Amino acid sequence: MKVTIVGCGNVGMAISHALLLSEIADDIVLLNRTKQRAVGEAIDLQDAVAFCSKWIRVRGGDIEDAVDSDLVIMTLSDKPKEPLLDRNDMAALNLPVMRKWIPRLAKACPKAVFVMVSNPVDIMTWLAWKLSGLPARQFIGTGTLIDSARWRLLLSLDLNIHPSDIRAYIFGEHGSTQFPATSLSVTGGQKIDDLPRYEQLFQKASVAAFEIYNRKGNTSFGIASATMTIADSVLRDTNRTLPVSVVLEDHYGVSNVCLSVPVIVGRGGVERMLYPKLSDGEVSKFQASAAHVRAVIDSLGNIES
Repeated sequence: MKVTIVGCGNVGMAISHALLLSEIADDIVLLNRTKQRAVGEAIDLQDAVAFCSKWIRVRGGDIEDAVDSDLVIMTLSDKPKEPLLDRNDMAALNLPVMRKWIPRLAKACPKAVFVMVSNPVDIMTWLAWKLSGLPARQFIGTGTLIDSARWRLLLSLDLNIHPSDIRAYIFGEHGSTQFPATSLSVTGGQKIDDLPRYEQLFQKASVAAFEIYNRKGNTSFGIASATMTIADSVLRDTNRTLPVSVVLEDHYGVSNVCLSVPVIVGRGGVERMLYPKLSDGEVSKFQASAAHVRAVIDSLGNIES
């Protein structure tokens, strides 16, 4: 299996290291704005191969080296000159990045599944799909996978239940309009009561990224693990149910936008869309989240110019 990772910053390299240690890839290609950085990181990673149980090829290169990749992970992002209060403020900043890289990557890897990590991830996932000319099922944004994991972890501590035994999803935008689908939250087949303190736990989970960013300047390990969960499901074809950002078509009345909903992820990308029954209030929140993301997309104007 061949995996290309675009962007050699903190997030890209955390993902690259996790991918190497997982040993699910045979060939790892690193791409970056500056090839020298990609080559240096690849040499460093290649040293770690000596401690793996199988031989893995790691190299830094150009898009030509990414040809026929099975998976492309996009982490590249322009850095704002000043701190931003909202991820969506990065949309206009990262549109030129997508214009430069996605069409060329799509041409080099027409059968690859693209995992979008660059923020604002819902908008970048939609842009990547539109700029690529490839089927929508091949594009998956990390979306609220990390937010759902944070909320599930906080619930597990409160309930004293292992987090993997809790089914709890955050729907919508990976941003300010996301919401917990409490009507679907269960453990052991038993519904988790919709209590005020669980809303407080959701609020804590929803701002966790900003707390981490303010303390260390970036988030890397959590999002790397979330990305690897998607990568593992694609490369091993495990068909896991994951809350990720995907292109929607008449999903709770929402179309032509990317938001997070639970879907089945496997070798072909989005193998199956799921339509769990939400409460009327949750449907309204989902539609409001879609309108918010759509407004940002519309503000970008002609994305191909």
